[in-house]
Amino acid sequence: MQAAVKSDFIGKESSAPAERPFIFTRPTAKTGLVSWLTTVDHKRVGLLYGISSLIFFLVGGFEALLIRLQLAVPNNTLLSAQTYNELFTMHATTMIFLAVMPLSAAFFNYIMPLQIGARDVAFPRLNGFAFWVFLAGSVLLNVGWFVKSGAPDIGWFGYAPITSKLYSNEFATDMSTDLWIMGLQVLGVSSVIGSLNFIVTIINLRAPGMTMMRLPVFTWMTLVTAFLIVLSFPAITIALVGLMMDRSFGANFFEVSTGGLPILWQHLFWIFGHPEVYILILPAMGIVSEILPTFSRKPLFGYPIIVFSGAVIGLLGFGVWSHHMFTTGMGTVATAAFSLATMAIAVPTGVKIFNWIGTLWGGQLQMRTPMMFALGFVWMFMMGGFSGIMHSAAPADSQQQDSYFVVAHFHYVLIGGSIFALLAGIHYWFPLIFGRKVSEFWGKLSFWVIFVGFNVTFFPMHFLGLNGMPRRTFTYDGNMGWNSANFIATIGALILGVGIAVYFCVMVYTYFKGEKVGRDPWGGRTLEWSIPNPPPEYNFAVTPTVHARDAFWYEKHHQAEIAKEKDEHAKAEEAHGGIHMPSQSWFPFLTAMGLLSGSLFFTNHNFLGAIGGGVVVFIGVYLWAWEGPGGYHLHLDQDGKPIDSKDGHGHH
Repeated sequence: MQAAVKSDFIGKESSAPAERPFIFTRPTAKTGLVSWLTTVDHKRVGLLYGISSLIFFLVGGFEALLIRLQLAVPNNTLLSAQTYNELFTMHATTMIFLAVMPLSAAFFNYIMPLQIGARDVAFPRLNGFAFWVFLAGSVLLNVGWFVKSGAPDIGWFGYAPITSKLYSNEFATDMSTDLWIMGLQVLGVSSVIGSLNFIVTIINLRAPGMTMMRLPVFTWMTLVTAFLIVLSFPAITIALVGLMMDRSFGANFFEVSTGGLPILWQHLFWIFGHPEVYILILPAMGIVSEILPTFSRKPLFGYPIIVFSGAVIGLLGFGVWSHHMFTTGMGTVATAAFSLATMAIAVPTGVKIFNWIGTLWGGQLQMRTPMMFALGFVWMFMMGGFSGIMHSAAPADSQQQDSYFVVAHFHYVLIGGSIFALLAGIHYWFPLIFGRKVSEFWGKLSFWVIFVGFNVTFFPMHFLGLNGMPRRTFTYDGNMGWNSANFIATIGALILGVGIAVYFCVMVYTYFKGEKVGRDPWGGRTLEWSIPNPPPEYNFAVTPTVHARDAFWYEKHHQAEIAKEKDEHAKAEEAHGGIHMPSQSWFPFLTAMGLLSGSLFFTNHNFLGAIGGGVVVFIGVYLWAWEGPGGYHLHLDQDGKPIDSKDGHGHH
């Protein structure tokens, strides 16, 4: 959106921030590469997260296909054991940290401020910084594919003592594990920064009348997920710093030979790792809680209970971590306690499913593509939940631990759950973001191919696990009784790959050639549907006032009253200088690049270079701090079009 500049700026210059002694000319490009590198617009940052995560989703899917091709037949030699170890490590790490989490963050960035009636997040430049730090962590994790030491090969859980120097591969430097350690730490910085931003935004920047119990469920799940990230990531950060000290400076946190405790790693990792499961699934639950009421043409059933159950899931998620460790010999009391807690956490999840069914019951169901994916989520997530409840029984878990039964379980939760809901969310909000709607025929075709491929892939794995096939084994003998199920699973993986390919091809085609739609194509209930699509830079021409839980639904049925209210608010905002917009900035990008360069030097044990990268980070943060709040003001005509803009420091 290119704002025309006029000389008759009517904002109050006296309200502009005082000049600082160290002011930079900010980039003002609205299009082109510079505009993306310096953007602080939450919608553009969300698109950057979305595009990056979808690319890594395809990378992780390709790694999964190679794994399945290796296991298609007994005694296969398609992949070496070392390559297989690298693939299953990077597949899991990529899907969790580089695909599902950032795709959720893309929706948090783009949709959440629109749902609460905000013009941006609380800290726009910090938001841009969080994305560039995420990209830096992604590079660190994947650069191993292109260097001598290879990609990380220690599993996404990094169990000690496999991560010790003793088990490093034949290359003396062995950067691969160090890259994994540093990459996860950098990604943790991004996640925590982004989450703090979301928490402050939701608590402080809601539109007038948007009480906490009027928040859309997706925004509630954003808030709960952000708190989970802030509270759980310190645990894995402590573990990773300890491991880094072991490997780089000869410490003994996890080194058995010098008195370290490998089981300490498991406790620190899983006290992060189990909340991480809910960090992945709660955003999906929020998306489904938006889609089901829209296409059932009725309000969400049991809204307070769904919100409360989401918060309870987040709370209990910190009390069940040791169900991942039933086979480590913790003792009967600890095992019994964590078994009971694991059974208990199924209750709020079941409550959500009950309320979703209550929303569907008696509704005027519209079976559009987003609805299909959302219903697929409910069914597949229930399947994964049933097998998860089985693991709360320690005797059953001790049999199924590290078998393909567990692989089937968590893929039903994370693909049948998280991925199905995220794909539903892309379909649902695609018209809002791009102003075009996906063809129902091709959308539903991609759903059915993905649905069939997914079940053909992972359902046989339940039987493989019960028949004793262990996880992370790169080949097997032909007389083990695993041949048929593995071959079927590989065929299913290829079908699933075709379905995902169709999905993405349809999305790309729709972006360029899809049917153009106007505002509110689904008959939505929440505030994001009340603005034009694609949304303008400033989101809302007038800050909305919220009168009911389904804010836009209320607005559509009280148009005269709302129009008068908006006119009064527009005059008030104009009297206060118009719409204030944040300025673009180079410093988030440059600071993140300093962090990337320093981390790369550190993993190569070039500590002088690492200090240099730290200096770049320090300089970037220092200059960023002196940049000042800045920004510019927009003034809109009667049609909501911008008529002028001016920098907060007096620069056009």
